[in-house]
Amino acid sequence: MEAFFQESESFLILKSWKDIEPTLQVGFTTRQGGVSSSPFESFNLGLHVPDSNQDVISNRKFLAEKIGMKMEQWVSGEQTHGINVEIIDDRVQGKGAFSYKDSLPDLDGLITNQKGILCTAFYADCVPLFFFDHQTGYIGIAHAGWKGTVNGIGTKMVEKLIQVGANIETLRVAVGPCISQNAYEVDGQVIKNLTDSQINSTTQKQNNNHYLLDLKKLNVDILLQSGVLRHNIDVTNYCTYRDEELFFSHRRDHGKTGRMLGFIGFQS
Repeated sequence: MEAFFQESESFLILKSWKDIEPTLQVGFTTRQGGVSSSPFESFNLGLHVPDSNQDVISNRKFLAEKIGMKMEQWVSGEQTHGINVEIIDDRVQGKGAFSYKDSLPDLDGLITNQKGILCTAFYADCVPLFFFDHQTGYIGIAHAGWKGTVNGIGTKMVEKLIQVGANIETLRVAVGPCISQNAYEVDGQVIKNLTDSQINSTTQKQNNNHYLLDLKKLNVDILLQSGVLRHNIDVTNYCTYRDEELFFSHRRDHGKTGRMLGFIGFQS
């Protein structure tokens, strides 16, 4: 069953998580319903692409109103395809919300247990990882491209969450919309970072010594190795490359495209 429910033309929500905690705002935007022009039409949320800043801010304000969390409550990292993770609080509210240059530096994972903070991250094929422990109130989001994935940002998130008090037995993780295996061909430079077991379970070798890599399954395998229970992991069926009407795709659109926003936070 698909975990992400299309709440409106502009965003999907993790409905089962919201059913557990109605004040939790958690979801992933589409490319529809905004004001940006080609090639970013229309609901581009990324300030780090050459779209009109005014249009992006308008799109962000629209989402903020829809989910009931003001932009002044948003926090985002710089996203350098690394594995740095930070626990955040209200002292960094607004970082990255109105200016990309103001994003938290060298950061791809955000964790908090405070209300009134929206953890955000941006995507156009990379893997959104959402985290929620309803027992302790810890939530988080990670940006996992192939580099972040193979270097273990999923593990880093789990370790940090457990360190601050989350319960591994009740920790829920969702793998959000990203590029699927049949659209994600990589070369040996990527594959050399995988173990033999990961190669066998998550790749299909092609005739040109390239491979089709399943980033969704690779992240699930890493999460399982980190102690997350399989029945607590949701994996979307959506593909950013295939579902062109819904999503931007860096690979499909040859780099000239917008960004979707993954978000998670408790309303105050």
